[in-house]
Amino acid sequence: MTAKQLITSHVVPVHVTDTGAFALLQMEEARLSHLPVVDGGGYIGLISDKSILAADDPEREIGGNNFTLISAVVTEQQHLYEVIKIFSTLNLSLLPVVSERNQYLGAIVLSTVVHALAELVGLHEPGGIIVLEINDKDYSLAEIVDVVESNDAKILSCFVTSHRDSTKLEVTIKLNRMEIGPQLHAFSRLNYVVTSSWSKEDSYSEGLKDRFDALMNYLSI
Repeated sequence: MTAKQLITSHVVPVHVTDTGAFALLQMEEARLSHLPVVDGGGYIGLISDKSILAADDPEREIGGNNFTLISAVVTEQQHLYEVIKIFSTLNLSLLPVVSERNQYLGAIVLSTVVHALAELVGLHEPGGIIVLEINDKDYSLAEIVDVVESNDAKILSCFVTSHRDSTKLEVTIKLNRMEIGPQLHAFSRLNYVVTSSWSKEDSYSEGLKDRFDALMNYLSI
């Protein structure tokens, strides 16, 4: 999934000739903390409500070097993972998308990213979850896939988490079926450490969906 596919239609950029006060009003109406700044069709930077509120005179034009702009942007072909990384690193409410020639194409809002990530990990698909602890030198995705598929299941998503000052990896896999007993037995037989698992949709999966819905409601406020 690319940045261009994540663009939302309701974000309207401000222009270099607009004032900081105008941009702040637009943010309040859109319930955002940032807005893209453009000059003609070109992308200039990202202005934040904090930058405007900290300025001596919010009535000045944005393009007059009166406000600090954030140089955050992604190109249209960058992957969802790169989009998530920038959102997380810079704590943004939206992220502008530009062409290779720096032409402004639109913006991605955080709620769209959350929806896309939920789709990517198969959140809305029924299925059990298994969490494995593996030494990094022993990690083999091919072997994990073979264990799962040899026991009549498929992997919908897989995430690997490494921990600082540790040689162990946490591997979380979501399967396409709720009955995961055969897979658990197979992993145990091969001396995998299963740290946790969930297989009842009405408990874990439904609770996860509830938390996702609550998050989306929060992001829409």
